Amino acid sequence: MTNQEKYNFLYKLTDKPEVWSEYTAYDLWADEHISQKMLAYHLDPDSEPASRPHGFIDKSAAWIAERFNFRTGAKVVDFGCGPGLYTSRFHDAGAEVTGIDFSSRSIEYAKNAASKEGRKINYIQGNYLEADTPAGFDLATMIYCDYCALSPAQRKRLLGRMNNILKADGKIFLDVFSIKAFDSREEASILNRNFMDGFWSSSEYTCLCQSWKYMEQRVMLYKYDIFEAERTRSIFNWLQYFNLDTLENEMRENGFRVIETCSDAAGGTYSEDSQTIAVVVEKA
Repeated sequence: MTNQEKYNFLYKLTDKPEVWSEYTAYDLWADEHISQKMLAYHLDPDSEPASRPHGFIDKSAAWIAERFNFRTGAKVVDFGCGPGLYTSRFHDAGAEVTGIDFSSRSIEYAKNAASKEGRKINYIQGNYLEADTPAGFDLATMIYCDYCALSPAQRKRLLGRMNNILKADGKIFLDVFSIKAFDSREEASILNRNFMDGFWSSSEYTCLCQSWKYMEQRVMLYKYDIFEAERTRSIFNWLQYFNLDTLENEMRENGFRVIETCSDAAGGTYSEDSQTIAVVVEKA
């Protein structure tokens, strides 16, 4: 490789992409090695990369069950259910539960755990923007800010699907990252061997992690370029940040209205200083 070719390669590698220009969720969730690492993060009770600590999940699930009266046998669908951390708790609180997730490894774990523990939970493996989903739900949940990882077009599609599968008086409960959290984020560039302790591959690799802020759109991109002896990959992790007005406007534009606002997914009192915003939404 000539010096000019090296320059061109590095220039392109470090060039800031157009906002929402590439989407690589399949690579993140379906990769054999990465999905195994993600499942381990989910199941670690004190870890946060894939889900919140289990102590918070206990508190959150209990609040949701009380708020939406699961004791009456409410029909609940959890989008991005992972290995069933919320769905199992929803079931135990009295709900009739369906979980949907991209990761076949997580769904397999959730199914096996439900069978072993005697829980009747319906699990669907697939992209929740496309997977066939039954209708007639009282509540749709999307927790740990999964909504933020979707582009505006994908969020519109998701809300349309939720509208179709919810009862006339059905509700949505979801949380998002706030503008306060966006303001605290910084752009960075890190080049490291076996970055994140071997998370990206079972083989030796070097990873270039770059993060960019898109101020007008209030979006962050975390881009991981992974170099191995036999292959090179790029993973794009986009995150949208919201204030209450932009979230309410997006819901209104898609046929919903916000009827309750919290600071987190455990029903905390809303504050503009909160790192997250959680909302209860109903059909307009």
